[in-house]
Amino acid sequence: MNLSGFIHSLRCSLLHIECRLLQAAGLDRHLAPALAVSGHSLLPQLRPQEEQEEQPPGLMDSIMWMAAPKKRRTIEVNRTRRRAVEKLIKIKTNIEPCLECGHLKQKHVLCGFCYAKVRRETTLIRQQIQVMEGGPLKAPAVETIVLYEGETPSQQDKDKRIVEKPSKRPAWFS
Repeated sequence: MNLSGFIHSLRCSLLHIECRLLQAAGLDRHLAPALAVSGHSLLPQLRPQEEQEEQPPGLMDSIMWMAAPKKRRTIEVNRTRRRAVEKLIKIKTNIEPCLECGHLKQKHVLCGFCYAKVRRETTLIRQQIQVMEGGPLKAPAVETIVLYEGETPSQQDKDKRIVEKPSKRPAWFS
């Protein structure tokens, strides 16, 4: 017996059981279902040619059957799965203090505090460039040099855009 024949015989058996249950309960055979599921039936609608009688549609015709577990998982199994060693937080051994500010950071990763300082300083430099150029910041064709208080441009910096800051040069900005 192939799979489609087996499914057809299973469907017929379910319809027969459904009719017997309705007769035993004393209910009419053609009741409207309490659960209405619209959509195509997932089970094939195969009818052998020797079967001439028409069967009424049953409650189980258009319900999609889902898989269900055979046994309940115990609390021990659930907790063992949830608290597996792979899911625990790993201890990081690559933490070191930043050489510039002293805050803890991962090795080979930029310190978050130093990065915030660099961003603030870069924003101030960009604002000053916008004021100098009198418009939105555009990508220049020449290199930009930032000179802090007490610094003078060298001979190599003649053809470059020079931004002068009135404050002292930060130790980390070299």
